[in-house]
Amino acid sequence: MNHTLFEPFHSIPSKQWKNRIQYELAGADYNTTLVWESLEGIKVRPFYHAQDGESIPVVTQTTQWRILQSIYIYDVEKTIQNALASIQKGTETIYFTVPHVKIDLIELLLALPQQIVYFFRFDFLDEPYITRISQWAKQQQYTIHLVVDPIHQLVTDGNWFHGVTQDFNTLEALVKQKDIQLLIDTKTYQNAGATIVQQVAYACAHLHEYLARITFLEQPIFVEVAVGANHFFEIAKLKALRMLFDLIGREYTEHPLDIRILAIPTKRNKTVYASKINQMRTATECMSAILGGADYVGNLPYDVLYRKDNFASQQMARNQLLILKEESHVNAVDNPTEGAYYPTYLAKQIAEKALDIFKQIEKAEGLITSLHQGTIQRKVNESATKEQELFQANQEVLVGINALASAREQLHAQMELYPFVKQNPRKTLIVPLIERRLAEIIEQKRLTEEIK
Repeated sequence: MNHTLFEPFHSIPSKQWKNRIQYELAGADYNTTLVWESLEGIKVRPFYHAQDGESIPVVTQTTQWRILQSIYIYDVEKTIQNALASIQKGTETIYFTVPHVKIDLIELLLALPQQIVYFFRFDFLDEPYITRISQWAKQQQYTIHLVVDPIHQLVTDGNWFHGVTQDFNTLEALVKQKDIQLLIDTKTYQNAGATIVQQVAYACAHLHEYLARITFLEQPIFVEVAVGANHFFEIAKLKALRMLFDLIGREYTEHPLDIRILAIPTKRNKTVYASKINQMRTATECMSAILGGADYVGNLPYDVLYRKDNFASQQMARNQLLILKEESHVNAVDNPTEGAYYPTYLAKQIAEKALDIFKQIEKAEGLITSLHQGTIQRKVNESATKEQELFQANQEVLVGINALASAREQLHAQMELYPFVKQNPRKTLIVPLIERRLAEIIEQKRLTEEIK
């Protein structure tokens, strides 16, 4: 005879929950006591219910996410050593940044195992160089992704690689030959202080510029995302990205766009002082990326701001991802947040608000025009200033900096890198977006006092 272990739960209407909460508040106002508003203008309630609206399905493959290691190529021989050590310790995908055409990528690949997936991100746009690497890798049966993002070059540098017409002509030629894949790097929007809604909106406008200009597109599109500390909002951000990218893509192709997300923790909330706390920040940020459906997840070493690459801190960062993957079982199922009302509600709210901003950008003739007019820069600076004011007023806390700071910590002698915004006055087409950390002002003051 079959027996049920538990009696079925009866559904309690949303209104009944709210009435009970109001009763427990003993006269206090529900909206002012328990409802708070985020920087994105989203009012967050104390509970969510199935009656809050239908969920929009967002398919993710959380069981398939891969551990990513970023490596900047200064020297080929040292890069080979670093990459091999990283692979041996558990890295599944390596993301190389190639700074100039003098780097011999064939020499690099010949020293690396073929079964690993490699990304090559170019800080330049050179058609013969990229074509040669692509054709050689196909012949040798390496799995590589060659990616470039001219719009990101404009956003961060203030200038194109060569010029808007030449850059897009070269890009389209490479895409047609399947020598390169589109990259949409959104990290700068986050690191410069944009809200989550702005990040999603600008990512959509970024995508739309490429879809409108590139006529032949069959390869996957890779999206780089910086993940912040607001755990559930960041999960919802990745879901909202997929929702809107699918919506925009349907206007250009009969087949769904193949969107693959590469996620890495933000630098905006990272600190030089009390840097070990960065490990706790990156742990939750990586978890947000995984639960949000990122395909590739990288991590930041705790001392990335002020020390050169070193094996010890890189291994600590990689171990966080290995623990999440092998011991925490966050990759046990696909779509792990499906049916959870809170992140579902947030994703819809973020997507709706981002879509409104995206439409405004398109009415103003697109992202590139808005960048030339300074609209995007002004909006991001406004959001960054508001967040900075909250931080200065201790309403946004970074432990070890504006809360529980240790006055005895001395770091000046350990500084190998300059961790603050660098000034480089020059002529540019647009005002570039500048990445700034919240703690910079306090840290600069403390370092100055150390020197005295």
